[in-house]
Amino acid sequence: QVQLVESGGGLVQAGGSLRLSCAASDRTFSHYAMGWFRQTPGKEREFVASIGWNGNTYYADSVKGRFTISRDNGKNTVYLQMNSLEPEDTGVYYCVGGRTWYGGAYNFDRRPGAYDTWGQGTQVTVSS
Repeated sequence: QVQLVESGGGLVQAGGSLRLSCAASDRTFSHYAMGWFRQTPGKEREFVASIGWNGNTYYADSVKGRFTISRDNGKNTVYLQMNSLEPEDTGVYYCVGGRTWYGGAYNFDRRPGAYDTWGQGTQVTVSS
């Protein structure tokens, strides 16, 4: 299991932007698809975006066109650029690694229950 540390969250007004980072401790990071999930109190954890080992991407409909996922394999880091933030984007954001090596973004498992371990996450709060 890859140890992941999320950062970059904060408080922002609606319409603003944030860039989240997820640093991995495992040197095999580049072999895995990576994804972002988020959870708001009172709501189920939901998939946000994924990026394959080769850089292809997939987004939840709710964030498509506003969020961009990317990765820097040299830094073992995945990013989530969030623009045009809305109050509905508020939540704790988590990153997770795919379940197999050389996974693609589309085939990334988007079920939160598929993952046994979650990190601390980073809090994103969007005010109206």
